Amino acid sequence: MFTIKECDDRFWTLMQSGQIVLNYYSPRGQEAVSAGVCAALRPSDYLVTTYRGLHDHIAKGVPLDALWAEFLGRVGGTCKGKGGPMHITHPESGLMVTTGVVGSGLPIANGFALWSQISEDDRVTAVSFGDGATNIGAFHEALNLAAVWKLPVLFVCHNNLFAEHTAYAAGTSAEHVADRAAAYGIPGVRVDGNDPLAVRDAAAEAVVRGRAGEGPTLLEAVTFRFRGHQFGDDGAYIDPAIFASAQERDPIPAFRSRLLAEFGMPESEIAGVEDEVRTAVRDAAEGALAAPEPPAVELHTDVLATSLPGGAA
Repeated sequence: MFTIKECDDRFWTLMQSGQIVLNYYSPRGQEAVSAGVCAALRPSDYLVTTYRGLHDHIAKGVPLDALWAEFLGRVGGTCKGKGGPMHITHPESGLMVTTGVVGSGLPIANGFALWSQISEDDRVTAVSFGDGATNIGAFHEALNLAAVWKLPVLFVCHNNLFAEHTAYAAGTSAEHVADRAAAYGIPGVRVDGNDPLAVRDAAAEAVVRGRAGEGPTLLEAVTFRFRGHQFGDDGAYIDPAIFASAQERDPIPAFRSRLLAEFGMPESEIAGVEDEVRTAVRDAAEGALAAPEPPAVELHTDVLATSLPGGAA
């Protein structure tokens, strides 16, 4: 969780200073959801995420140096610097797809899960999406198909209460996202998305169900994003009282306090981990900034075809 925060803070600082320019969607405030879900997954399990995906990338284990290089479009990135932040892919970590299209990851996750079912590879696929994605057709189609075929999928809704600039209640008829699972005869679980252990436990139960062939689960993790929909959005549409209340429940200082009081983790050990993270993030950022952009020849590699029918280039 601290790694996610440190990366987000550094991205924000570099963008504000004009050192980098990119499409960026901050996950600040939602760190506990990704940390909890990925703690319940095996390294070999699959994860599909969306453009607000930095927290998923890090929690699933994508190396920081390759992640930063890809975000900045540099050689050494997970996709050679040609995908950027909205298209992070790192199969070695199980991070299979980052999609820039709202809700499109759900049917893609079904495809991975179907392959696991056919090949009996014992994998579960998790897919992350926001509350706004629950109002498009792909959400309902994916849940229905996964339920009919009993696919090993964990549908994870990061409900940060705002679909871009629209409050949840202004665009969704169901009181809770998890309530929609009943229509497809699958479990719908609602959990405190600021509590990484609660998320982990709920996700672990769903993963066991999926691996046992009992089908999918819809997990709604209620959270909040502390920054705008994307860089440049000041969040003026959010009631200041709601924003202040959410910040009081910031998952990172809250869990840090739990580590001290509830689990007896020494302050020196926590501080040591934080120092290690700061150093790792700094090194990854500086390495990416110093790396070259992909050479022009890369335009002609990693493509399905180099010519069109009829010989046209």
